[in-house]
Amino acid sequence: MDSLTQFTFGAAISAACLGSKLGPRKAVLIGGLLGTLPDLDVLIPFETKIDQFVYHRGWSHSFFIHAVAAPVIGELILRLFKSLKGNRALVWTTVFLCLTTHALLDSMNAYGARVFWPFYPDPVGTGSIFIIDPVFTVPLLVAVAWAIASAKWSAGLKKILVASLFFSTAYLVWGLIVQQHIHARGKSIFAKQGIDVTNVKTVVTPFNTFLWRVIGQADGEYHNLYVSLFDDDEKAFVYKHEFESALVSCVLDDPEYQKMVWFSDGFVRTDLIDGRIVASDYRLGLTPSYIFRFAIAEYEDGQFKRIPPEPILPSISNAGTEFDWLGKRMTGQPSIRASEQSLLESHEAKDIAEC
Repeated sequence: MDSLTQFTFGAAISAACLGSKLGPRKAVLIGGLLGTLPDLDVLIPFETKIDQFVYHRGWSHSFFIHAVAAPVIGELILRLFKSLKGNRALVWTTVFLCLTTHALLDSMNAYGARVFWPFYPDPVGTGSIFIIDPVFTVPLLVAVAWAIASAKWSAGLKKILVASLFFSTAYLVWGLIVQQHIHARGKSIFAKQGIDVTNVKTVVTPFNTFLWRVIGQADGEYHNLYVSLFDDDEKAFVYKHEFESALVSCVLDDPEYQKMVWFSDGFVRTDLIDGRIVASDYRLGLTPSYIFRFAIAEYEDGQFKRIPPEPILPSISNAGTEFDWLGKRMTGQPSIRASEQSLLESHEAKDIAEC
């Protein structure tokens, strides 16, 4: 999730747990810092740009690491703030909650987090909440702002903090429930339209939990289906995307490509763009504006040369059109996504020789 959300989530937890003993402002500061702490792994120097992508949210997001770190950090807090004396268990628990809820929240978006490292090294990502979601963040932000404005602890502040945490937690559960409902509908739509897919993944679209993208994976292609809670499934429109699967033979043994396949659970497409082989994680971002896309090799007539991975930033020139489409589809109104349809119409099959 975004840094503001992680700060406010940790701050609200800490204020609710420690505010009555430490004071709301100090509790907010401690919780906000703890809620941000796991993301400091971005300061670790990685060998390649793809390493930065796939190994972020690694060991620093592990529940097991948090269980070890909580007593250590807790003891430091106890030494710093004498008013917490005699509340060791509460302080340790608060630290653990601030750290683990950060990782838990990250594991609920499509990027995921390695919350069970080192016993299960793969990232866990449900894709049930977008990395920025105002409905989740705003109640926490209001409660934290109230705590900062409060010089002293009060019963009213406690109610605000507990209510915000309850609402945001319920919203996470709501997202998981809706995701399963949409996933089943998406699979049914694929079957009714005679689309044979080997793997299906359902991820939420930006800033909401009403509209979802159901991705149907097939050999050398994938299908995007956008399903709203308010849709008539009989009118569902599926976008079929083909990509240059012949290029996979060129990079199949490339360690950088293998990392992307591992991280994305196989949801990677390869394209030939300006003489370079480009690999994209097509779970993240809306086609064709992939968030994580890397040029990994130069290619010409079946010959390729590996290059250091180079990130390719997504285009945001059509943001207004995208928001208009998103608003319509969230409410169940039929609407063709212009940027995606334009990509399909402009796509030309290339005669690509396998390596």
